Amino acid sequence: MNCPFCGASDTRVADSRPGEDGIRRRRECLACGRRFTTLERIELGGVAVLKKDGRREEFGRAKIIAGVRKACEKRPIPSGAIEALADEVEQAVSALNKAEVPSTYIGELVMERLKALDQIAYIRFASVYRAFADVDELEAELAALKAGWRRPDVPPDQLPLLPEVAAPAPKPRLLRVRRQRTDDGERRKAAR
Repeated sequence: MNCPFCGASDTRVADSRPGEDGIRRRRECLACGRRFTTLERIELGGVAVLKKDGRREEFGRAKIIAGVRKACEKRPIPSGAIEALADEVEQAVSALNKAEVPSTYIGELVMERLKALDQIAYIRFASVYRAFADVDELEAELAALKAGWRRPDVPPDQLPLLPEVAAPAPKPRLLRVRRQRTDDGERRKAAR
């Protein structure tokens, strides 16, 4: 590992911690004495992506992140959600234990996770990935999305807090008037 400050190749590991995204190592340069952090992650080696036109490319996590970032541009996506999506897709591809994976399979994995993350980002990605020919295909996709979409933060077995139908307007309350007698026998009205 070369020091990013002075370029020396003599560094030592001061601390090592496993994390969700890989192993973080705190390193110290023996030449200049400065410290820096590196991140080690497992990379899929040897998995080829079979494209629609017959070409083969090496699987690239960065390409998935770039495509999803473009679809999620200017959307309120939680930080780290795109990297988590790419991690899930990478794990699913790795779990296949195949040397070649069709690009259509990877695209469907990404779309499935985007659909749960954000509807607009899903439609953006789907419009490029599926190359809708006209507005009718886009409308059909929107109708399918509306029919089966649920908020991802609500478990499927949770009962709704509020009913889905509009609540009837509340009935006006009437005040009751009660008559009281005073000591001298007069009557007066008192509203409660």
